[in-house]
Amino acid sequence: MSFRLKAAIAAAFALSAAAAVTASDMSIAGESIPSATSIPAALAQAPSAGTKPAVIFAAPREIAQPLASVAKGDTVFSTDSEVPATSLAALVDAQGAPEQLDGDMKCLAGAVYFESKGESLEGQLAVARVIINRAKSGRFADSLCGVVYQPSQFSFVRGHAMPPIRLESRDWREAVAIAQIAADDSWDSLAEGALFFHARRVSPGWGKARLASIDNHVFYR
Repeated sequence: MSFRLKAAIAAAFALSAAAAVTASDMSIAGESIPSATSIPAALAQAPSAGTKPAVIFAAPREIAQPLASVAKGDTVFSTDSEVPATSLAALVDAQGAPEQLDGDMKCLAGAVYFESKGESLEGQLAVARVIINRAKSGRFADSLCGVVYQPSQFSFVRGHAMPPIRLESRDWREAVAIAQIAADDSWDSLAEGALFFHARRVSPGWGKARLASIDNHVFYR
């Protein structure tokens, strides 16, 4: 066998091995399908009955594209209930209609109703804060109902009970809203820190530190 013939045979074997490697690589990367133009026409045709195709091309894998996160600044609508109110009146309106109250909240709203109904919202809030301040002070009862029903403290209390309340009235709705605002401490009182108050028409001469005069009441620390 001549040298040139041996070289030709070796080159043919080399080309055959390269083709085998290429076919092997395509079967491993079957999920990454080349474009249709790169698939030989013979492979693209349907196999005849009773025969198996030489190569099976898997369907492309479906990829779920993650949605881009929305920046907080792009939010159009917010249901955040802690948005600061621009006024005490706005905060009262945001409380909604009064619901059935029990326990301390009923005592607090009742005291606001009987002591300051018809007065300004600031005056009602100051009354509510006095009752809350007393309950926290350690100098009075330690519950709101205990403060309200403490003997000789509130003139509307008769026989450890309150008079009937007009539950459908605007005055009661405001009293409930003010009681909730005062309990949450979501608005500062004009008489912050007060523990005592009396009606303007009287002058008890208490000798206490006077904080504010709001509507029909004078408040003291």
